[in-house]
Amino acid sequence: MTNFLIIGLGNPGNVYTGNRHNIGFMAIDRIIADYGFSKSSLKFGGSVTEGLIGGNKIFAFKPLGYMNISGTPSSEIARFYKIPLKDIIVIHDDLDLALGKLRVKRGGSSGGHNGLKSLDSHIGVDYLRIRLGIGHPGDKDLVSDYVLSDFRKEETSTLHSIIQATSSHLGLLLAGDEAGFMNKVSLS
Repeated sequence: MTNFLIIGLGNPGNVYTGNRHNIGFMAIDRIIADYGFSKSSLKFGGSVTEGLIGGNKIFAFKPLGYMNISGTPSSEIARFYKIPLKDIIVIHDDLDLALGKLRVKRGGSSGGHNGLKSLDSHIGVDYLRIRLGIGHPGDKDLVSDYVLSDFRKEETSTLHSIIQATSSHLGLLLAGDEAGFMNKVSLS
């Protein structure tokens, strides 16, 4: 059995709940519900819950500071549970992918994502990233307002489908089958 840390990125508070930037939190909530994880507790500067997926122990974590300081609490929980970088998965929004699209990647640059910048500086870069597409507003000057806007009503079906597929096929990713995971999620 391997211990994994799955971190969903987002911003705390009800005002941000439906924001595009919070798709990582949404995915963590779906995983927790689908696999019957334990009740969440507040520690390490975030919300943590535990469960099993495919015989692996999972610590699901939502850092509850703002996106740009996600690295500090994430490094604390990883250190406490002795989770190596190779067994950390981060779920986050990606402007360069259309809503409903997903990519999995190990390491790389932050691509200007403040949550990833913070993680990179505190834990390193070679963690696995689940990049969930949120689309792009078409103009870089509109990005800030766009990521902090809620998904539109007509987008909710696609949003729920990609989050559900991510949760449903997570066992493949935990088993090291990144290609199989992406294939299953894209076909769901």
